Amino acid sequence: MSEQAAAMDGGDYGKVAVLMGGWSAEREVSLNSGAQVLAALQEIGVDAFAVDVERAALGAALSGKCDVVFNVLHGTWGEDGRVQGFLDTLGIPYTGSGVLASAVTMDKHLSKTLCRQHGIPTPPWALVKSLDECVVAAQSIGFPLVIKPACEGSSIGVSIVQNNEVSAAYELAAGYGDVIVEKFVDGAEITAAILDDRVLPLVKISTPNQFYDYQAKYLEDSTEYECPCGLPEDLEREIQDLALNAFQRLQCHGWGRVDFLLDADNKPYFLEANTAPGMTSHSLVPIAANAVGLSFPELVMRILSTTGSNPR
Repeated sequence: MSEQAAAMDGGDYGKVAVLMGGWSAEREVSLNSGAQVLAALQEIGVDAFAVDVERAALGAALSGKCDVVFNVLHGTWGEDGRVQGFLDTLGIPYTGSGVLASAVTMDKHLSKTLCRQHGIPTPPWALVKSLDECVVAAQSIGFPLVIKPACEGSSIGVSIVQNNEVSAAYELAAGYGDVIVEKFVDGAEITAAILDDRVLPLVKISTPNQFYDYQAKYLEDSTEYECPCGLPEDLEREIQDLALNAFQRLQCHGWGRVDFLLDADNKPYFLEANTAPGMTSHSLVPIAANAVGLSFPELVMRILSTTGSNPR
């Protein structure tokens, strides 16, 4: 059976609940991702239904009503281990990583610390909990730098700071919790999609914006995605190896995405890992999957097929 045919073999998953929405800062992105995943599952003939997650009603919406969960919740609560723990309590299998990997990857400080311990390069950074700490860290790391929430996604709350005026950037990021101050790497952004421990072709991202921000990711058509990425073959292989190493060290499972920046000498630096990446028309995992001949419905079924083997 071909890879494409295997991907479209729906199997018997019973009723599949597609979790989306939630109440994080990434709610609208999650609703978009969830709608496209739901449509793909239903197109194939899977008995799937949508659940727009609400705190008080989630248990009632799932318990006894589904056999498997396709989790497309992004950000806080949905991607940080808490909904995964809740599903474990209910005994419902789900796509993506388990509690530990979800919690660690959502926290940029923890994931960068773990990757650095295993020799995976990542830009210098500091975790700060006050404006005074932020100023001290900025002076130590040096400008330009990035100030961003430690536990948020979709570039929400992120600022590139070119000088000593860090106060506004800190206040923006601190609205989402603890803050990371990180050395800015002024080079190409590269992302590695991973599907069942296979690293797909890399995607190179180019945007006229200051960086690959929320607007560039979801709202604008000026962002360019190159896949194949156009990097030398040995460099692409190096980044793919780093991505899989990070994915496995962080104990991720099933599918995900690992993001890198290249410096002026084309040295790759790990930025973060995502355990429930976007699945919108602008999203990177579908672009990479398409490069190996997987349509969006085929990709969705491949992700769904990994639910049974996830170590919780």
